[in-house]
Amino acid sequence: MAALGWLTPRRRSATARSVLAGEASAEAARKSSQDVQDIEDALAKEATQEPEFPVLGDDRAAAFFDLDNTVMQGASIFHFGRGLHKRKFFETRDLLKFAWQQAWFRLAGSEDPEHMQEARDSALSIVKGHRVAELQSIGEEIYDEYMAERIWPGTRALAEAHLAAGQKVWLVTAAPVEIANVIARRLGLTGALGTVAESVDGIYTGKLVGEPLHGPAKAEAVKALAAAEGLDLSRCAAYSDSHNDIPMLSLVGHPYAINPDAKLRKHARQLDWRLRDYRTARKAAKVGIPAAAGVGAVAGGTAAAIALHRRRR
Repeated sequence: MAALGWLTPRRRSATARSVLAGEASAEAARKSSQDVQDIEDALAKEATQEPEFPVLGDDRAAAFFDLDNTVMQGASIFHFGRGLHKRKFFETRDLLKFAWQQAWFRLAGSEDPEHMQEARDSALSIVKGHRVAELQSIGEEIYDEYMAERIWPGTRALAEAHLAAGQKVWLVTAAPVEIANVIARRLGLTGALGTVAESVDGIYTGKLVGEPLHGPAKAEAVKALAAAEGLDLSRCAAYSDSHNDIPMLSLVGHPYAINPDAKLRKHARQLDWRLRDYRTARKAAKVGIPAAAGVGAVAGGTAAAIALHRRRR
């Protein structure tokens, strides 16, 4: 019995120590499991967050921005046309005609080839015989009169982020390169790719060099510039509102849909492209119509054109 009495405390003591060891082991296991879960949660959170962009100091990266309805509310060429009309370059009926073409484009969601050709021919006939320097000077004035207040602050901030990262930023637009260069310079951007009108001895001939910088032509211009600048397009970014610019957006590693039309929005969602919409919800709901604060003049011109069209029917 003495022996048994001697053994009993040992059994109880061992049991207590076992319980303690078990509890300690369970606590350690629980803590370890929680630590693992915390690590997994942190990794998952990091994976879902956008990486730092644009990357600082990447001199092989650049950003390419469409102009109309991406950087600027409305069509830059229409605002330029308003300025030329004010200076008696052409008559009111020509401005209304162009406004109607712009309205048709926005409502239909795609360009009519005949409208595009007609608008191009009209614009070229207007500038034919004028000096390039004259149009550049007028462009500076028109920017202050009609364009400066129509720059999207959100898109401008994106462009400035690329500049702050040490990257070059280019406008890519079907607008005349003279207009595009004025806007790029005023916004502090690197430069612009735009439609080039032929000139001889500094005077416009009324012809284009090639074709308007539109759709696939934009993509070709970006590729040519990237090759000349030694850029890696997989590191570059592109921004546009229009499905017509899908060829350009598809070139780069970081495509953005800005204030997208319905077709581009659908395409961007399918490919998980980043989207930014700086329009109000009410106006953005009007699919195919430029939803932008401060485009009352464009809307007014468009309304006048539609009314004129109805009276002629």
